[in-house]
Amino acid sequence: MAGPTTAQRGERQHESSGPPPSGRLRRRRLRTIVILAVVLVLLGAGTVWTLYGSSWLRVRQVSVSGTLVLTPAEVREAADVPVGAPLISIDTGAIEARLRRKLPRIDTIDAFRSWPHGIGLKVTERLPVLLIRKDGNFIEVDREGVRFAMVSRAPNDIPALELDVSRSGSGAAGLRRFGTDRLVREAVTVAGALPAAVARETRAVKVRSYDDISLELSGGRTVEWGSGDSGRAKARSLTALMKAASGARHFDVSVPTAPASSVS
Repeated sequence: MAGPTTAQRGERQHESSGPPPSGRLRRRRLRTIVILAVVLVLLGAGTVWTLYGSSWLRVRQVSVSGTLVLTPAEVREAADVPVGAPLISIDTGAIEARLRRKLPRIDTIDAFRSWPHGIGLKVTERLPVLLIRKDGNFIEVDREGVRFAMVSRAPNDIPALELDVSRSGSGAAGLRRFGTDRLVREAVTVAGALPAAVARETRAVKVRSYDDISLELSGGRTVEWGSGDSGRAKARSLTALMKAASGARHFDVSVPTAPASSVS
């Protein structure tokens, strides 16, 4: 049988003198990695430019929702969002902190990016549960006892808080022990526990001490509530008592298991 020709021997010799298959594979992989890296860098640079340099993804509008007493214009002014800045650069946490500081009426605030060119501000305002009269105006107090605003006109159906604490004897001792803020919080607790029908009729919550809180209702009726403890039980007792003794003028639920009423 004839052996390989001279041309065949040359081809084999050429193949044996080149790089081994594993070396060629490594080079191909390296070339692929380099190409991918270049593509990723270019994509990253394009993304950064789009987010920070493009005129399209910049703040053009600030929308406000959820306001009741505040106006959207007031919220936008206090938020001080830099219109025209890249949307990605806006610090929403700083906006929220600024709004809480400038507008105490705000209870919660959610600032968020609204792509492609807006900032949204979702506001929840504090709601008054009590009013404190001061120099002809009214300080609004929310459910947490926070005094958040002063208004010249009392909102409808919000009872006034009257601190009638004696500065001597047991009253003075109570002030030293609990402090005015604690007494205000107790009054807020009582106001929050009132049945809806009673709350609408309540004109004032009077605090004489920590455990001596009473209500003044429309028509000259009164309720001895006691402390802020056992609010739900007292509310149930008061509701039942007012139904059973509809002609009564005075109610006492300071001990909810033994409520009492009287006509005079």
